[in-house]
Amino acid sequence: MKKILFGITGLTLGGAERVLVDIVNKLCNKYEITIFTIYAKGELEKQLDKRVKLKSLYNTSYLGLSAFKRKIIAPMRVLLCKKHIYKKYIKGQYDAEIAFLEGPITRLFSVSNPQTKKIVWIHNDISKVFGKGIKSKLKKLIDKNVYSKYEKLVFVSKDNLNNFEKIYKDENIVKKDKRVIYNYIDAQNVRKKAEIGQAEELKQDKINFVTVARLVQQKAIDRTIKAYSNIVKEYGNISRFYVIGDGPQKSELQKLICEKNVQDSFLLLGKKENPYPYIKKADYFCLLSEFEGYGMVLEEAKILDKNIIITDTAAREAVEGYNKVTILENSENGIYKGIKNILKNKLKDEAGNVENTNYNNEEKIEDIIKLIGE
Repeated sequence: MKKILFGITGLTLGGAERVLVDIVNKLCNKYEITIFTIYAKGELEKQLDKRVKLKSLYNTSYLGLSAFKRKIIAPMRVLLCKKHIYKKYIKGQYDAEIAFLEGPITRLFSVSNPQTKKIVWIHNDISKVFGKGIKSKLKKLIDKNVYSKYEKLVFVSKDNLNNFEKIYKDENIVKKDKRVIYNYIDAQNVRKKAEIGQAEELKQDKINFVTVARLVQQKAIDRTIKAYSNIVKEYGNISRFYVIGDGPQKSELQKLICEKNVQDSFLLLGKKENPYPYIKKADYFCLLSEFEGYGMVLEEAKILDKNIIITDTAAREAVEGYNKVTILENSENGIYKGIKNILKNKLKDEAGNVENTNYNNEEKIEDIIKLIGE
């Protein structure tokens, strides 16, 4: 049985992390699988099949380290001591090494080893994910060499692939085997978890908008708050907007909510290990990001047959052919006009909780098996 190593920063409550858990749980019937994380004790570790092995650089969570250590020491250690870390934890043990997220784990797994297959997964828009300024430029420069070390580059959307090729035009990268494999989701598991819990915060007498997102700039929750506050001024107390997730912007977003006086209608519920009852109970599921890699959570919303609202990002690919989606202009005004129109016409689809029994993405697992076997 082949030994496969997947690497990711940590198994916290994120989109790529959920996808990885579903993938390895499916593949462990065929391969001996290990996951290497930089930080341990992620919430999703307990959802892994017992056959999946775990290794970690730090035997604690990201937040378990001091701010100085997690922001300065740990990233510099991975960058400057990656050969030592690789030799100690990884080298010579696996038939394939798959870096499953851009950033530190991709840099670590790039250490040369001709005895193993090197594969990297790219979940985000490389042109935007690292932000702007000198720090962003430095990371892109470092990663130019990093990506050249991999045999195969996997993207979760065509949009991501196109943007990557605009950034990295070096001959060593241009000639690489690059392909798109959309995110795999265990549909049966999503439906099962949607039945657990009541999502009591959602009000039956309101139009409920729900998003599941990390509280970071990419997800642009701040502009959604601004747009929604104007809607509340016009339409009053007929709806609620719920955000499930946590992140570094939480305090400033809560402050903005208070400034806009929408504390009763725009609610940050924090992270939930099981967000699916909230998605199921929502009238509309939203992903109103500034940019997206693909939008894995949209697949989950489709599985639960929800009305979906997105901004015009790479998330378009996740809802292609889905007939219950509204795509808004990618701006604060676009969000304002889009949600206003929905409320104006009272577009509440009473069939929203009917399961999409035809949903099936097993072919994505076959694509991954083919990738590893080539």
